[in-house]
Amino acid sequence: MRIAMLADSYYPTRDGVVTSISTIRRSLENLGHEVYIIAPDPGREERTEDDNVIWIAAMKFKKYEGYYIPIYPFLKLALLKRLKIDVLHVHGIATMALRSLATSICLDIPTVLTFHTMVDDAAVRYLPLNIPEERMKKLVWFYIRKVLGRMDALIVPMESIRREMISNRIENGRIVTIPTGIDSSNFNPHIDGTGFKKKYGLGKGKVIIHVGRMSFEKNIPLIIRAMRQIDATLALAGNGPERKNLERLVEELCLGDKVRFLGFVPDHELPHAYAAADAAVSASGFETQGLSILEAMASGLPVACYNMRAFADIIRDGENGFLFEDEDGCARALKKCLDANDGLRAESVRTARCFDLTTSAEKTIALYEEIIKAKRGGE
Repeated sequence: MRIAMLADSYYPTRDGVVTSISTIRRSLENLGHEVYIIAPDPGREERTEDDNVIWIAAMKFKKYEGYYIPIYPFLKLALLKRLKIDVLHVHGIATMALRSLATSICLDIPTVLTFHTMVDDAAVRYLPLNIPEERMKKLVWFYIRKVLGRMDALIVPMESIRREMISNRIENGRIVTIPTGIDSSNFNPHIDGTGFKKKYGLGKGKVIIHVGRMSFEKNIPLIIRAMRQIDATLALAGNGPERKNLERLVEELCLGDKVRFLGFVPDHELPHAYAAADAAVSASGFETQGLSILEAMASGLPVACYNMRAFADIIRDGENGFLFEDEDGCARALKKCLDANDGLRAESVRTARCFDLTTSAEKTIALYEEIIKAKRGGE
């Protein structure tokens, strides 16, 4: 099967969506399918060297550093026709979703969209419109309903997101829950993190790791404030537009000896980063799946997560991790993580291994086949 994946964000941008696209692509290719990526062009010097990436002319998104917006209204129809694409798979609800719908009509190709990002939350911060928050969210959901209702199928990573789609009146007869899989051979409890700990100067004490883009929706200030109650080092792996604000907060709270900014950690070092830590944390209520937390769990770490959306699906409080809802709750959850027994750690690993790469890929292919059949022969 030949699949074209349309991405609102792709390399060199680094976020959970890009990680998901890369992971899904790899798992589909491992099953023998051919995958092309259609993505905004970051410029010749920033492009990934990859013959299966089709770059679309784009401009920088000034409101969010590191992101790009395609400027042409249509995709490369002649090229897609020549490649004999069987299905379009959209990762994002913005410009590429609209292009996919136009392309689907022109080439008579079915389209599926994976809903990665709760854009109603993000729109309030990043859209260049001076509109009250409540009205903005209503307009965003009006747009989302129109776009998702026209897709041949909608993939959501977790059941909580499926329920949220239904509660927001998304009218699509095929809303399917398919999590992005994780590679348990790459993230596992048997990796040695000593070298990583030494390289990044994390010392000999307990380490709590946060992996992710430094942006407002990650709610990292809550974690930093909670560290005032914790005898450990918080290692922040990642970069983003909020880094300077976070550094100022650490300075204001006099937590320079407790919080370390590691910067961007390359993919090949991430398994060692988790291995160097004693626990992992996320305070984001934004997550539709939370891949970094699943990677941490697969690595055998106890995790402390904000009690909302995907994390409420994954974490059973006190059994395979801990949930919290505020700063004091975060501090209590982190203390429990650092004192967690082997039974909880083992249950954390078992939970992560349920998110298998091959199973997710096979479910995705089955959905492709279903919508292709429906497009060609009707139901």
